[in-house]
Amino acid sequence: MPLLVMKFGGTSVADLARIENAAKKVQAEVERGYDVIVIVSAMSGETNKMVAYVEGTSKLYDAREYDAVVSSGENVTAGLMALRLQEMGIAARSWQGWQVPINTTSAHSSARFMSIPRENIDAKFAEGFKVAVVAGFQGVSAEGRVTTLGRGGSDTTAVAFAAAFAAERCDIYTDVDGVYTTDPRITNKARKLDKIAFEEMLELASLGAKVLQTRSVELAMRYKVRLRVLSSFEDTDENSGTLVCDEDEIMESKVVSGVAYSRDEAKVTLVRVEDRPGIAAAIFGPLAEAGVNVDMIVQNISEVEAGSVKGATTDMTFSCPVNQIARAQKAMEDAVASGTISYDGIVVDSDVAKISVVGIGMRSHAGVAATMFKALSKENVNIKVIATSEIKISVLIDRKYMELAVQALHDAFELEKA
Repeated sequence: MPLLVMKFGGTSVADLARIENAAKKVQAEVERGYDVIVIVSAMSGETNKMVAYVEGTSKLYDAREYDAVVSSGENVTAGLMALRLQEMGIAARSWQGWQVPINTTSAHSSARFMSIPRENIDAKFAEGFKVAVVAGFQGVSAEGRVTTLGRGGSDTTAVAFAAAFAAERCDIYTDVDGVYTTDPRITNKARKLDKIAFEEMLELASLGAKVLQTRSVELAMRYKVRLRVLSSFEDTDENSGTLVCDEDEIMESKVVSGVAYSRDEAKVTLVRVEDRPGIAAAIFGPLAEAGVNVDMIVQNISEVEAGSVKGATTDMTFSCPVNQIARAQKAMEDAVASGTISYDGIVVDSDVAKISVVGIGMRSHAGVAATMFKALSKENVNIKVIATSEIKISVLIDRKYMELAVQALHDAFELEKA
């Protein structure tokens, strides 16, 4: 039988009524002739409750016991979903991570997949079962301990199962009806996309779009798993939602597919750093070790040293999430204390936002940057930092202009038009 993977997030299984609603969507696919693997998250709010229980019990908790507790929410949902499907006359059973087994590394709360053997679930399908309901977000280590996969772990679980079982498609049911050209809350001109390429979705996810978790898109792109994003709360058919697929499936792409933003960014500048081979490694090595997620990087020769070779210095600017500023400053102070680097000062601007335009069509079209910069100039939005890749242009601007910039760029690239 053809096989489909369906994933339901926390809001989609928030209570018994929503679990029943999700079960009806599974039933519809079974009636279309599919065997189905259902991946479920914990009911909305349950994981946060479990985390609070752990932290309220032990401040310096054992990571293995933390995973044992926080993974329990998915087990409850999986059992309830299987029961509901059985009540509907569908042969279904639930699976916890260790029962499959979902083999992972031993990095508790941030485990990675090692393998997902098919034999146990395939045997149940061969017996006549139609649905396997699998607890997302969890696995089992080589030591036999429960592990969890970190933020977005259920999305990643769904894609991993789709790859392991060569599923026809992986449907991600959530509280939105697809992927939009930008956030509909910012502009009512935002348009739902019928299709989007893996690379575009990966860029949008990494730049702040919340529809899919970055790691799940990376996995889908690597194994060519066709993803479909759908709403749990609307009637759907085979043409609903947004299909995330290989570029070859998209006949003709617009130059720009979407505008993404990240509100909570910071710009950090190290003033007059010694300009020598290895200085970038000396700066960004300690930042990486401190867990600072550096994004945009710009290096400029300091004005006072321009034209000088001896004793030349450089200003090094980078962006990072605003909640990592203290960590970044501490890493740089430690690097100075150890004699690894020296600088005259560190300047932090914690009131910036990152705006990005993304599109695979940018590979073959010139003038995207010019259009972007002209649109921002017309709105008197000053650009602080620019970074580019093959299918993306990102800028840092003052946070107060973020929504204005998104609207201006959406209009400039006419993204409301199909």
